[in-house]
Amino acid sequence: MSVLFAVVVGLLMGVVFGVALEKSRVFEPAVIVGQMQLKNFLMLKVFLTAVATGAIVLAALNGFGFVKLQPKAALYAADIVGGLVLGVGIALAGACPGTVLTQIGAGYRDALFTLLGGLSGAVAYSYAEPAFKGTMLTAGGGKIILSDLMAVPYWLAALALAGLLIAALVALEWWRPWRQEIGRDVDGDIGSSAGTTARGRLAPAE
Repeated sequence: MSVLFAVVVGLLMGVVFGVALEKSRVFEPAVIVGQMQLKNFLMLKVFLTAVATGAIVLAALNGFGFVKLQPKAALYAADIVGGLVLGVGIALAGACPGTVLTQIGAGYRDALFTLLGGLSGAVAYSYAEPAFKGTMLTAGGGKIILSDLMAVPYWLAALALAGLLIAALVALEWWRPWRQEIGRDVDGDIGSSAGTTARGRLAPAE
């Protein structure tokens, strides 16, 4: 695969991802914060749908021999600490690395500061990473694949995972229908009123 082809494919995938986020309303700050507060489960539904879809696609590609798995090493302490830090940041900012660009495109002015903070954090970590070597943050169990632990082919384990996620999605949708999750203004904030804007969003001229 040439570098140009990889860049083009990456850009196209980014466009599809951005459109999906915008149409699903998951990029809305109220949806994101509501998910972190366990008041709105639209974000969880969309992400579980993405994981299930990815599992099915990978099962097909790997099962037919088109792709080989390239797992990363499991670093338990780093995953836990990093997940907690990321979760706190998402709850405070009302955005995550995948949604901040969609927020900027939708006119949320403060999302620019979120993006700047994320880029600054990434640069800071690149300089601090050598200091973490040899600590508990770099300890882990090596490259672990669930299908290997279960002694079954990867495609079978991936399809089983997708089936479980689909069942969970059906249960979630039965419990909390998505039309009740997006709010009257289609922004995930059920308590908002018409004509208001959230978190500095650019309001259209009247």
